[in-house]
Order: sequence, then C-alpha cells, then structure tokens
Amino acid sequence: MAEEQKNNPLHGIKLEKIVTDLQTHYGWEKLGALITIDCFNNNQSIKSSLKFLRRMPWARKKVEDLFLDTFHK
Repeated sequence: MAEEQKNNPLHGIKLEKIVTDLQTHYGWEKLGALITIDCFNNNQSIKSSLKFLRRMPWARKKVEDLFLDTFHK
C-alpha cells in the first residue's frame, strides 16, 4: 500500500485540511465560482462541505484537483 501512495501528493492530507485551506485562500464566493456546488454557494460551512464531499466522489475530485493546482504546482 505504501508503494501505491508514494506518488500521491494528497496522501496523508485530510479532506478537512483541503477544504479549509481552499476556503482560506479563495473565500466562499470565489470557491463557489470555481467549483459550482451548493455547499460552497449556500449554507457555507466546513462541516456541510465535508458531509457533501464525502458522499459525492465527483465533487471531491474537483476539490482535490483545485487544491493540487493551487498549492502543489
């Protein structure tokens, strides 16, 4: 398993840190414009975002990709 994760830049980074770092960097308004999902545009909270992203793999992938584009160039 460790071999599989060696080249994964997200290995060891919790989803909560990803969402918190993006929200701090962009703010809810810009984050909602970059990724159009309801939890970024309405009822904005880390908790509601985590709940949604854990249930929706397609949305989580978008958030993870934005995180990598923003912080791991």
